[in-house]
Amino acid sequence: MELQRATSPQQAVKANKNALLKSVLIITILLSFTVLLGGGYWIFKEQAPRPLEVTNENGEVLFTKASIMGGQAVFQKYGLMDYGTVLGHGSYMGPDYTAESLKIYTEGMQDFKANEKYGKDYASLSADEKTIIKNNVIKEMRKNRYDSRKDTMRLTNAQAFGLEKVRAYYKEVFTKGDGWGLKANLIKEKDMPTKDRAYVAKGDQIKQISDFFFWTAWLSSTVRQGDTITYTNNWPYYEDAGNHLSFSAVWWSGASVTILILMIGVILYLFYRYQFGMQEAYKEGKFPQIDLRKMPVTSSQVKTGKYFTIVSVLFFVQCMFGALLAHYYIEPDSFFGIKWIHDILPFNITKGYHLQLAIFWIATAWLGMGIYVAPLVGGYEPKKQGLLVDILFWALVVLVGGSMVGEWLGANGKLGNQWFLFGHTGWEYIELGRIWQLILIVGMLIWLFIVFRGVKAGLKRETDKGGLIHLLFYSAIAVPAFYIFALFINPGTSFTFADYWRWWIIHLWVEGIFEVFAVVVIGFLMVQLGLVTKKSTVRQLYFQLFLLLGSGVIGIGHHYYYNGSAEVWLGLGAVFSALEVIPLTLLILEAYEQYKMMRDGGVNFPYKGTFWFLISVAIWNLVGAGVLGFLINLPAVSYFEHGQFLTPTHGHASMMGVYGMFAVAVLLYSLRNIVKPETWNDKWIKISCILLNVGLAGMVFISLLPVGFMQIKEAYDHGYAASRSASFLQKDIVQSILTWRAVPDTIFLIGVLILVLFCIKALFNLRKPTHKEGERLPVKDLSIEEE
Repeated sequence: MELQRATSPQQAVKANKNALLKSVLIITILLSFTVLLGGGYWIFKEQAPRPLEVTNENGEVLFTKASIMGGQAVFQKYGLMDYGTVLGHGSYMGPDYTAESLKIYTEGMQDFKANEKYGKDYASLSADEKTIIKNNVIKEMRKNRYDSRKDTMRLTNAQAFGLEKVRAYYKEVFTKGDGWGLKANLIKEKDMPTKDRAYVAKGDQIKQISDFFFWTAWLSSTVRQGDTITYTNNWPYYEDAGNHLSFSAVWWSGASVTILILMIGVILYLFYRYQFGMQEAYKEGKFPQIDLRKMPVTSSQVKTGKYFTIVSVLFFVQCMFGALLAHYYIEPDSFFGIKWIHDILPFNITKGYHLQLAIFWIATAWLGMGIYVAPLVGGYEPKKQGLLVDILFWALVVLVGGSMVGEWLGANGKLGNQWFLFGHTGWEYIELGRIWQLILIVGMLIWLFIVFRGVKAGLKRETDKGGLIHLLFYSAIAVPAFYIFALFINPGTSFTFADYWRWWIIHLWVEGIFEVFAVVVIGFLMVQLGLVTKKSTVRQLYFQLFLLLGSGVIGIGHHYYYNGSAEVWLGLGAVFSALEVIPLTLLILEAYEQYKMMRDGGVNFPYKGTFWFLISVAIWNLVGAGVLGFLINLPAVSYFEHGQFLTPTHGHASMMGVYGMFAVAVLLYSLRNIVKPETWNDKWIKISCILLNVGLAGMVFISLLPVGFMQIKEAYDHGYAASRSASFLQKDIVQSILTWRAVPDTIFLIGVLILVLFCIKALFNLRKPTHKEGERLPVKDLSIEEE
């Protein structure tokens, strides 16, 4: 009793600190998601109208809401978002259809007005005459003629003429091809589902998609009712349509940098004042010796070996698709003259595979690591755990194979009106048909069940519901939970509102939840290895999660600047996107600590390969996600850059550099413990790590970044549509840079191939399980609180 009284004040102080950290994190999460959901409601409420009927000045119906929805469905069905973009979102081989149709629409109006006033086309007018017509067209097209009471809209005769020009242009493009990477006769005249498959829009699909593109051009050039800027905040940049950078974009760009500087000072003060860094659990010269021969191994852990081998193979296949995509920028309709390759794998299908396989192999690596870690947390192997691991593995095989076949059939128009269910949903990054999305969710729930069975005992022993084991389990729950938002998107969902939910998957699931899972897992592994104290690790995790979620959740708003969302996202997205740089920068400090631990471990430290990749993660986190992300997230930069090569510059550096490198890190950690120690060779891992980093750096800084700089200048000088045209990509200097990209790409591929061979060899040298199901494992009990 006396001892309890003596220590109770210390325990009380410790409990109060932990409670404060938990409260701050919970409040941060609640506030962030409240703002995000409130902003989503605003997007839904303020989205551009899709009128029931659009008429000309004589009251004749030109097109309807069903035609707009049908056109969007055509765009999705054929996977055109994996070829070009709409409202700046999609892929970069093809044009931005919003900017392109806006240019055609505007030029059509100019010709109509010029002939009406001067009896000749706009190009034949004098400079003064052109100025008069240009100003008249801007004034006419920016006036909003939507009647919200009747849900109808009227176009002037000049606008109707512009509509016909758009239709004629795309009829030729989708019949003859675009002379670049789009196949001729891609779109057939068949009925299309438009709203949850409840009804069908009859008619010409080419006409429907043309009307959809025109609608996006209309909302990008028409002023919101009661406002002074268009539905897209004046994007895309095109002077002839009156689209210029708005004041809000300039102001919030400056404000975000100012607030960033302020917050860096505040965060650094808190970090050092309250010592939020991890503290080493060993004294200098007494690094914990790790004997892998004594490391316990269970049946389910050994079975993760095939997961990691498949991960490496999928990684290689995904990179081969990436190499094919890079080649298409040089030779858009064949592969070194081989036409049938392009016929089977055109750019849009190849791009969809490239993105989906990246998510598949990265996620599978993380899932495999979760399965491996579970017995270490719980302290034993639950019965039938190995069987569940096998079931999940084959479910993943069916998912990958089935979804790829479905996407190919859907994007080639071979699934009819079932394209959304079994084929290609048409949304970049979430190309999986609805059935495949459901299978993926079921697979992740099976994985969560496997993890829960493994960690259940540890959860029961850990009295602190916010302790390390609970944090690990909470982050695991979030992995399947946040993918469910993909189900909120249906064929009839307005493009703007669908894009709102789409970024919940891309930004919150891939870039947010996986990041949270990553930092918790790294912390757990450090404690498990006896390298850092549990107390300091939990404290740092709370601090990191506060920063990641506090900035990243609302920071999703930088994707909403110019897609038709409300102007409020310029402020929210700009400020919080800028703040995302801070936690990414602080991870460099953690990387240095990891490097010191690896150095202190000496030549016998068994996890050198894992630490090489963890250090790579931290560097690319700062460079790729932080620096390059900050560059394009400023509204004033994004206005000209949105949907250009600077976006995949950031995308490759962050997706591969952060999530890919981390996937390899956890793969190597897990394999290191289940592979016979005498067969392990760090030399090949080191070579692979060097080649992957050198290849990725070359890809980003020698190829993508220079083209991105040239493209943004092209947009500034000649308008956004010009920067996204095939003629820009065909410039000699651009073609030369893209051709020389083969050098870093080859270096990268060699690094991947070495990893594949290493994993295949590892699969044939797995250890035998040392402990049976239900048998207690001799592992560190992380549920015990440190004094």
